[in-house]
Amino acid sequence: MAVPLQSNNIPTNHRPSLLRVTCLITTTTKSHPNRVKLVVVNPPQSNDPTLQSTWTHRFWVAAGCTTVFASFAKSIIGGFGSHLWLEPALAGFAGYMLADLGSGVYHWAMDNYGDESTPLVGTHIEDSEDHHKWPCTITRRQFANNLHSLARITTLIVLPLDLAFNDHVVHGFISMFAFCVLFCQQFHAWAHGTNSKLPPLVVVLQDTGLLVSRTHHMIHHRKPYNNNYCVVSGAWNKVLDGNKVFEALEMVLYFKLRVRPRSWSDPDSK
Repeated sequence: MAVPLQSNNIPTNHRPSLLRVTCLITTTTKSHPNRVKLVVVNPPQSNDPTLQSTWTHRFWVAAGCTTVFASFAKSIIGGFGSHLWLEPALAGFAGYMLADLGSGVYHWAMDNYGDESTPLVGTHIEDSEDHHKWPCTITRRQFANNLHSLARITTLIVLPLDLAFNDHVVHGFISMFAFCVLFCQQFHAWAHGTNSKLPPLVVVLQDTGLLVSRTHHMIHHRKPYNNNYCVVSGAWNKVLDGNKVFEALEMVLYFKLRVRPRSWSDPDSK
């Protein structure tokens, strides 16, 4: 058996960030050789254009932050005016907890169903699959590049709510929920960071459980790859995983639609 290794000699200044190395495994017989082609793709590097922010990305993140902080302002101003703080605080806590639950449901769906051709969320599904191949790539994404998709959704939903409602309790919920949705990908990126490279405040928030911790989230990237989906605080993971909620949903979808989740595949292929 001959195992030749082929690679292209590309000048450094013209070399793409995704360098493909092709291995040809050749089994020789007297008549026809059988060839199996294996392609190994290195993870994207920090200078890869797909990881860098564009002005469009920055615009949507700025717009999302503006709508969220406008909602925060309405909640705070209403609290000062009414001298009622408990209700908006409780509403904000409910928004925080619901955002964590929502992040888990969305993360589970993107990890297990659909592909890049799925309408509306195809790009998110493709990114999710790439993330499982190269988990630490998320730490190389520039800030706006990482957040712009959720920032766009946040803007389009929260802006009409800012214009339609003035109730400070309602905005206590909206502002906290939208803030966590907008920044959950940043929380996710921090969960792949290291203590020495993270801001000290982030480390404190992770260690106290207010943000999903590094050790907690790393379990999601180990076999069997079907737990710890929530990426805001991770508070719901124990409830969802302990009661096998996602496993039950997968069984229902399989028996009703005959659709297999990707978590049922060989874990090593993920």
